[in-house]
Amino acid sequence: MYRSDVVGSLLRPSYLKDARERHEKGQISRSEFKAIEDQAVDEAVDLQKRAALEMLTDGEMRRYAFYGHLIDAVEGFDKFGGWAIPFRNERGEKVVQSRPVVVSKLRRKRPLCAEEFTYLRARTTHPAKTSMISAQQAAAYYDNKKSFAAYPTIDGYLADLVDILRDEVEELIRLGCTYIQIDSPQYAALLDPQLREGYRQRGNDPDRLLDLSTEMDNAVIGNHPGIIFGLHLCRGNNQSRFYASGDYGPITKVFQKTSFQRFLLEYDDERSGGFEPLQQVPEDRTVVLGLVSSKRSTLESKDELKQRIEQASRFIPLERLALSPQCGFASTIEGNLVSVADEEAKLRLVAETAREVWGTSVLTRRRA
Repeated sequence: MYRSDVVGSLLRPSYLKDARERHEKGQISRSEFKAIEDQAVDEAVDLQKRAALEMLTDGEMRRYAFYGHLIDAVEGFDKFGGWAIPFRNERGEKVVQSRPVVVSKLRRKRPLCAEEFTYLRARTTHPAKTSMISAQQAAAYYDNKKSFAAYPTIDGYLADLVDILRDEVEELIRLGCTYIQIDSPQYAALLDPQLREGYRQRGNDPDRLLDLSTEMDNAVIGNHPGIIFGLHLCRGNNQSRFYASGDYGPITKVFQKTSFQRFLLEYDDERSGGFEPLQQVPEDRTVVLGLVSSKRSTLESKDELKQRIEQASRFIPLERLALSPQCGFASTIEGNLVSVADEEAKLRLVAETAREVWGTSVLTRRRA
């Protein structure tokens, strides 16, 4: 049981952003760029270790966005040709993010996450995980007009997508990965009326998609005893902005019908609603409470976090809870409006609060 967790992405250093731009322009070689990526991953690992987190990621330093591993590794997508979605903050300020769209038959050019995991595994003996996009998230990359020539129906696209993601899971397990997180912010889009209508306009029935998505998730993760599968749900995360609101009540079917052992849930403000839906989580599953905001620089207090954990424990036992930030700090390469110092302070807060609430883990005691 990992009591302190991290969702995935960390702020990209400016030298990495510059190197990606120069590499895309052909100004530096692939090998030079890979060495710079390696440096950024090393720094991300060191930061998480300093914060004393129980679980590490590579910070998603090799991705331009949390879904970038799919778009870069699989042929068939127009990188910026899809449905543009507005992200906003509490003041109503917006940033519009263009999504990918599938325009030709999918073909996996290379593994999606193998490089990320094997490099991370070689750099630390600390427990580490890999994050992957969900088929449900990538369903948003289908457009009944732009995708029709390749896939006349969304079903054919999703069938090919599930095969690719399932193969990736099996490859990660073969390489020794024991914790795989599936990222699916789009589940929360099924809470928001405006976003639901957007699905309908592009040929997708949102209610049917909810049922289909749980089936796809289960097909992707399969049956692998001894492997932890986590599902991350949030309401959008782009430069400290979001795209959806609403509590988890309408999608508790996701808790009940998927095979994930761990649900990493956004709970940092009122947009996420109350803890009541946690009553629907099966008794053999864990909920990781995303109580620490990755969007705002203000540092939460331990007392506040402990009070909210206690509130959640009224609906799900304390022993089935854990703690994390509500999302990554940089779901897109631009990153959220926080500093690296803010990021480290928040990760340290997660680790310290978890130790004080649940005690020292077996892992920490062994290392001591």
